[in-house]
Amino acid sequence: MKEFIKKTYGGIAKKKKKSCCGPTCCSDNSPGVSEKVGYTKEELDSIPDSANMGLGCGNPVALLSLKKGETVVDLGSGGGIDAFLAAKKVGEKGRVIGIDMTEEMLEKARKNAREVGAKNVEFKLGDIEEIPLEGAVADCVISNCVINLADDKQKVFDETYRIMKKGGRLMVSDMVLLADLPDKILKSPEMQAGCIAKALKKEDYVNKIKRAGFKDVNIIKEDPVRVSDYIGSDKVISDLANDMSDQEIEVIDKTVVSIKVSATK
Repeated sequence: MKEFIKKTYGGIAKKKKKSCCGPTCCSDNSPGVSEKVGYTKEELDSIPDSANMGLGCGNPVALLSLKKGETVVDLGSGGGIDAFLAAKKVGEKGRVIGIDMTEEMLEKARKNAREVGAKNVEFKLGDIEEIPLEGAVADCVISNCVINLADDKQKVFDETYRIMKKGGRLMVSDMVLLADLPDKILKSPEMQAGCIAKALKKEDYVNKIKRAGFKDVNIIKEDPVRVSDYIGSDKVISDLANDMSDQEIEVIDKTVVSIKVSATK
């Protein structure tokens, strides 16, 4: 499954695939997509166009008060949208480290960094379940619609806690579930790569953050996600709809939400 996810996002980075899931989310920088999840036009105009790939479900940098000179780690940094926005906040004396397991994404992000001369940003190849950094290096850790893709989410939060300094802050935007999804959705590789089928129940997600040792864990924002918008964007996903009644799809539309979670070490 991890290889399928790498292939999916590698294809998006190379523009061989437009979307990881559907037309209204994760859709190759479609007009308005990033604005809908919380980015301002001014923010988007301040970064390379190719860094904005429409793959997020929030704007974690906007919800986190970053300070000059801080070190920020971005888990699942993709094309670098959040890393570049964070870099502007922490300034020349600060540092931003993006971690991504997809080489094509890293290539794109590094190219973007060279184009804008972002010397306080670096991108590393790595799995967020085994973050390739020493302990206690980050003042802040951010992640945007990526942790839901991990097989062992507890390990991700444990690793996040390990690399964070005492007093450090966590800000995550991610997909979670309010109820169980049908097996036909859970077993779909496309839905797993599309941030839906591998998502946890909201309570389970929050509890894993607490179990890692974080305090002051708060859901500061929650937005609905219409799963029916994903169905029909791909032949395989579209085939799922043939086995569902309108009532089933309506129930699923009430199941997935995007949450923004903050916590401290």
